[in-house]
Amino acid sequence: MPLDFSLTTEQEEIRALVHEFAEKEMRPHADYFDEHEETPWEVMRKAHEIGIGPAAMFPTEYGGGGLDRIAELILAEELTWGDAGMAISILASGLAGAGIIAMGTEDQKQRYISQLCDPKNLKIAAMGLTEPDSGSDSLALRTTANRVDGGYVLNGTKQFCTNGGIADLQVAFATTDRSAGPAGIAGFVIEKDNPGMRQGRKERKLGVRASHTAQVIFEDCFVADDARLGFDKDGNATGPGAIGAMLMLEATRPAVAIGAIGIARAAFEFARDYSLEREQFGKPIAKHEAIAFKLADMATEIDAARLLAWRAGWMAENGVPLSRGEGSMAKLFAGDMAMRVTVDAVQILGGYGYIKEYPVERFMRDAKIYQIWEGTAEIRLDRSRS
Repeated sequence: MPLDFSLTTEQEEIRALVHEFAEKEMRPHADYFDEHEETPWEVMRKAHEIGIGPAAMFPTEYGGGGLDRIAELILAEELTWGDAGMAISILASGLAGAGIIAMGTEDQKQRYISQLCDPKNLKIAAMGLTEPDSGSDSLALRTTANRVDGGYVLNGTKQFCTNGGIADLQVAFATTDRSAGPAGIAGFVIEKDNPGMRQGRKERKLGVRASHTAQVIFEDCFVADDARLGFDKDGNATGPGAIGAMLMLEATRPAVAIGAIGIARAAFEFARDYSLEREQFGKPIAKHEAIAFKLADMATEIDAARLLAWRAGWMAENGVPLSRGEGSMAKLFAGDMAMRVTVDAVQILGGYGYIKEYPVERFMRDAKIYQIWEGTAEIRLDRSRS
């Protein structure tokens, strides 16, 4: 029968490896990085060295691990179970890499993706699409790319860039021709030492505070012709273009969903274990129906969200078009679910859930962003309509 929910030996091995890493290398430091809002470079390097960063997900022909989509989701869930902020720091290059793979020429993929896959040298990437005046309306860009001899000059500001300003490679979208509308939008790769690119304000955030978020500002930033994604040296288009690529990135939505699932699972497990030990009125609070029913709902919603994410991942792996926004469905449901589950986890712990001695308040703060980034819950509702 064609429907099979069993995991391969490789997928089970990945789950065990990443879970151990999350437990030993991430969880002991989660409070520190949350409190200090620092980038966890050492944790990122360790993940990169053992092959559980975004390089594991890139195609083997560019030096990556070539994991299948379900294995990718398993890896991302376990890292986020360890700590969402650190997981984002480890995995964030994958979004920019997906844009390069979707849009780039073969030479560009070899040049840029191979940099991100070098096991001896950690390099990170950032994606710049959102701007101060455009969020959900992602194509309403004000950043311009004006044609000059040998390339383009970029001017504008990108907002809320994960790894923005510290990335070795910045993928940025800009308009080359306002009169052309969406067809005038192009993607560019800008390397870290470009004098026309600088970091703007570093954001202070409610959650995922181990992840670096900042503005990226382009001021007369020259980018050579061969750094425009999807165009060969003679100026001929070789890929789907920026709009086609962004549509193809629907396939990355399950990875966002799985991050929310990792947080929710961590919160559920902590609340469950606490409720089995905490006694009130002569018995563990887990034995009281008000708590038992809440835990049952939490477990059910986590499993339902994972199945939605795995379905979308399976579709992307097998070349099945996500024509009904299946990736957006997974992201929408998982983000809302994570907020419900983490709020319930805080409630189960009562007063202890509200203080920083216990991690559930951090889980709740981390979960909120999954209703916002990569398309708000409201825009995902619009995309998910059949």
